[in-house]
Amino acid sequence: MNRKRSFVSLLLASSFVVLAVSGILAFLLPFSIQIVGLHALMGFLFVAVIVFHIANNYGHLSRYSRSRILVATLGITLVSTLLFFWQPEPVKKVLGLSRNLGPAQDRFEMVEEGLVYRYSPAPHYKMALTVRAGKSFASEAPPHVAIWLENASFYHIKTLRAPENEGEGRAALPYWDFKLRGWEKAREEAEEAGKSLQEKMEEADLDAVSGATQNSSFDPADYILPADPDNPMPYRLVLEIDSPDDDLPSLVYAVEVDNADPRAFQLLELVGYPAREEEDEEGKETWALYYVDYSDEKFAPVLELVDSALLQIDRETRGE
Repeated sequence: MNRKRSFVSLLLASSFVVLAVSGILAFLLPFSIQIVGLHALMGFLFVAVIVFHIANNYGHLSRYSRSRILVATLGITLVSTLLFFWQPEPVKKVLGLSRNLGPAQDRFEMVEEGLVYRYSPAPHYKMALTVRAGKSFASEAPPHVAIWLENASFYHIKTLRAPENEGEGRAALPYWDFKLRGWEKAREEAEEAGKSLQEKMEEADLDAVSGATQNSSFDPADYILPADPDNPMPYRLVLEIDSPDDDLPSLVYAVEVDNADPRAFQLLELVGYPAREEEDEEGKETWALYYVDYSDEKFAPVLELVDSALLQIDRETRGE
């Protein structure tokens, strides 16, 4: 029995050491599935060993249940759990020291110098959009921003970054809202009909432009990470931005990305401001982008939100 207790106690202690070290490493280092996986799986082992520990020491532990210390320890544990789950500002500041930002594909940061959006759908493909702030850009009263992808036929295929307040953002960014609503409607109708989104969008021809369809896929991976590198499809990255608390129109910037002609750096160009047009012959809502008259002073505040917008794509060579 003593050997069994010693074995369980030592196993409990050694697994606790691994848990502690892996937890500290997970906090200090960038996200690693190996470290997080080790910490999680060792936690399961730790729980199993605790069960054996309780079984071997039930007599001693049962005496603690009649002690006032039990109430104090349970109270401290409960308060700590609620505090760490709620995460008030002091706790957030501590967590902010961690370099483990998680396995998310994208990161968005808005500072006085502008905003940076990073998107990495695969380890070998890293995209970074850096918007340098203009004179009227203020981080304390940040502009509404939406970033999304379109195929060459101008269909919305993926929203990369929605505005913080989606309700206000949809009103402030009507072009993105129009594109997104078309995509959402096609998705809902496709689900009801049991069809793929691609088939439904092709049938509905939502918010398409006139002319031949250059491609028909609605899977972002077909553009960003094409399965056939020898036959990639071009796509557009679009940014819509609007200053808060004004009646000025938003502005739309865009850049075409072609993996067949890869470039590491590309500047987004101002393509216009959105305005709703009369419904088409089928009664569908339509929006268009209109030329921005730089001499028109009403555009000055929103034009000064963006000094420049640079898209950088790092395509690392994958090993065979």
